[in-house]
Amino acid sequence: MSQTINTTAQTDDGREAASASTGMRELRAVTHRFQTAVPRTAAWQLATTFLPLLMLLAAMHTGLALGWWWALALGLPAAGMVVRVFALQHDCGHGSLFGTPRTNDLVGRLCSLFTFTPYGHWRRQHAGHHAVWNDLDRRDRGTDIYSTCETVAEYRAMGPRRRRAYRILRHPLLMLLVFPPLVFLALYRVPYDAPIGWGREHRSVHLTNLSLLVLYGSLSLALGFGAVAAGILAVMVPAGIAGVWLFSVQHRFEGVHWARHKAWDRVSASLAGSSYLRLPAVMRWLTASLGFHHVHHLAPRIPNYLLESCHDAHPAFATAKVVTLREAFSAPDHLLWDEEAGRMVTLKEADRLLRTGRPSPA
Repeated sequence: MSQTINTTAQTDDGREAASASTGMRELRAVTHRFQTAVPRTAAWQLATTFLPLLMLLAAMHTGLALGWWWALALGLPAAGMVVRVFALQHDCGHGSLFGTPRTNDLVGRLCSLFTFTPYGHWRRQHAGHHAVWNDLDRRDRGTDIYSTCETVAEYRAMGPRRRRAYRILRHPLLMLLVFPPLVFLALYRVPYDAPIGWGREHRSVHLTNLSLLVLYGSLSLALGFGAVAAGILAVMVPAGIAGVWLFSVQHRFEGVHWARHKAWDRVSASLAGSSYLRLPAVMRWLTASLGFHHVHHLAPRIPNYLLESCHDAHPAFATAKVVTLREAFSAPDHLLWDEEAGRMVTLKEADRLLRTGRPSPA
């Protein structure tokens, strides 16, 4: 009797595994259909992004003659356009915006002059992110504090002094308002987290810095250093804040799932470890549809203009965790993974657990 039960259980497990395997193959086949660039669409995206951005930047510098408030008033829409430029640069880094590597690299480097992000260096680091996201045993231990996490057990083992420093560095005021502009304007000026062997990536940083110096140095000679600096800050501060916030809520939110390496697979990590950030139409356009991040992580070669179509092509994509704009503002508070409960918790919840010694609620 026991043997019959065991045989039946093994048969059921085998059927479930076979069904899951078939579902994965089907899902991969669906994504494969959308991994083809459409150059005409990509060119239209460049035109409708860079022309308005250049017009906004020109209006900002013209309006400075009437007062500094012009820079502040026009800086926000210009920042939104820079976020879109970064999204296009992101696609180039994945080789998905255009059909050829040469065109993607050329456009990606052009975008870097507006995003202040060294294209080659960022591309390789971002590829590393795609290899390890939501894998607890292969987490990025470098400077990535926006998509990785610590576990509650690791937080408990830090000790009072380290926990205090951890809480300070991850306070929303620092993480989401102070650090992001510094990342784009200062940190990206050096080849941080790049081993000596990354020669091309080091050169990418230095060549980007040289290009920025020539471009904005020339503009400073023509328009004045103060005016150019004011324009850069008025655009890059809100753009950096918005871009980092977007990246953070795509990976850390209530309902996200992390797994140990043995249990990790790309399909599950994409659908359960990346958000479907449901944004209003204007924000969806400004972010180049990267709210469909669960689709992007499963198939990074899908260009942004096909992500929504791919999402609609298979019902499995609807199982991804939907994060609304309202929920997204509280999502970055979920910093720690509670392995016992299988959920993300906030620092306040973790501190309460430490005080009471009670297990985290499931």
